[in-house]
Amino acid sequence: MFKLSSLFKKQPVNKQNNIPSQNLNASLQDTIQDVKQTLGDSNDIVYRPFHASYDGSLSMALIFTDGLVDKNVIQDFILRTLMIDIRKANVELSSKENSYQTLKEHSLTAGEMSEFNTVDKLYEHILSGDTVILIDGYEKAFAVDTKGWKQRGVEEPSSQTSVRGPKDGFTETIRTNTALLRRKIKDPNLWIKTKAIGKRTKTDVSIAYINGIADPKIVKEVYRRLDKINTDAILDSGYIEEFIQDKTYTPFPTIYNTERPDIIAAGLLEGRVAILVDGTPFVLLVPALFIQFFQASEDYYQRADFATFIRLVRYLAFFLSLLTPSAYIALTTFHQEMIPTDLLVSLSSQREGVPFPAFVEALIMELTFEILREAGIRMPRAVGSAISIVGALVLGQAAVEAGLVSSAMVIVVSLTAISSFVSPSFNMAISVRMLRFGFMILAATFGLFGILIGLIIMILHLTSLRSFGVPYLSPMAPFIPKDQKDVMLRFPHWGLFSRPRLINQQNVDREDTEAPKPSRREAENQSVKD
Repeated sequence: MFKLSSLFKKQPVNKQNNIPSQNLNASLQDTIQDVKQTLGDSNDIVYRPFHASYDGSLSMALIFTDGLVDKNVIQDFILRTLMIDIRKANVELSSKENSYQTLKEHSLTAGEMSEFNTVDKLYEHILSGDTVILIDGYEKAFAVDTKGWKQRGVEEPSSQTSVRGPKDGFTETIRTNTALLRRKIKDPNLWIKTKAIGKRTKTDVSIAYINGIADPKIVKEVYRRLDKINTDAILDSGYIEEFIQDKTYTPFPTIYNTERPDIIAAGLLEGRVAILVDGTPFVLLVPALFIQFFQASEDYYQRADFATFIRLVRYLAFFLSLLTPSAYIALTTFHQEMIPTDLLVSLSSQREGVPFPAFVEALIMELTFEILREAGIRMPRAVGSAISIVGALVLGQAAVEAGLVSSAMVIVVSLTAISSFVSPSFNMAISVRMLRFGFMILAATFGLFGILIGLIIMILHLTSLRSFGVPYLSPMAPFIPKDQKDVMLRFPHWGLFSRPRLINQQNVDREDTEAPKPSRREAENQSVKD
């Protein structure tokens, strides 16, 4: 009789997560057989055995992963060299002791090549897009860089657009991303070091910083936190962000992420550290401050007065998005005396026939808009925006006509939604969306007093946060007068002569202090002569 329990019988699990770090087998055939067995004889793994000598005494083999390599490089710079060119040049290759050294120094014409002698490195190179060259009789092998998979080109960032400024954005390839940084910062002190994280994915993670500007303590802390990560998979920079952030249970982001190379370059020049993850266009930047999420790259490409005005609008939109629904609930529920008489009469006439209190009314509209916004993101791009806009208009008008909500509530929710899109950082917008419901509950319970209590709790929480040891609210708390030139206001570029003090403490001045500076009169005389 068939037993139902057999359906749920556990299958045997291979508990070995890592390939053993043992020396390679000197036998070429045995090594190939072991690779086939370990990789399950996968069809995308290519094995190419051949002889590199006339008498057939020196047997070799290439192993690579189809789809991750550039076959033209393998054909022109490896196979052609080892099978044709060395014979034309009469290079002596046999089973002698110097054959390995001869291949290494005179035969292989590939640009980037390394040698290894362990099994774990063998699989790491094969699965990373390198071509492995095995030689029969030797317990070591070559790995030639032949990466050539299909990749997305450099395009304009979709999450952080700008009217003026660079239009290039990061891609999913880590070497393309580091090259974009090198193009903007041509400084030999820009150090980029790469390490693999993830037992199974072995994802390349690069740490970029400018030596002499970045605080060595922050750099050391970044390495320490990355070294503590113990997981089998890193598929996006969001994995890294959750592992290394200072505090988990907070609605506010303590690590900045962006897909714009100019923002990362500006952060590096301030003394921050960038973390690039292979497979994602979003790069992390630490330490991150609260004010950083209200600053856009376009602020520094426009005039200082216009950038200051736009930045003040962002701060205003932050408070409107956070407090507009709760303020409406508090005023209409507890503090009607604070509303002008004509407006109060108009609001009362609109709410006549609405069966729900202001809090339930706001909660229904806010949840409906959040559902519409999420649906617009997940739906196909061709109809997503149309469905979200039409859905909001139709549902809002239908709800008013049905008497479920008032017209004033539709205006409040619309103003709140529009204000939430003003934030340059998507992370901070999500934080505001979550906190908004907490303030609505406090307003429905205690009125304006509850909103005030909520603001005090939020500010106390913000002052307790740290991002890699740097206070989250700096330079406002602690207050640093010299750093206020790029907080609420944006001074002209000639006034931004110093870097943030708490982020950078060893190279504060942006100007070249060693170069002699002409006096004002000398500069005016020189301009007249010109």
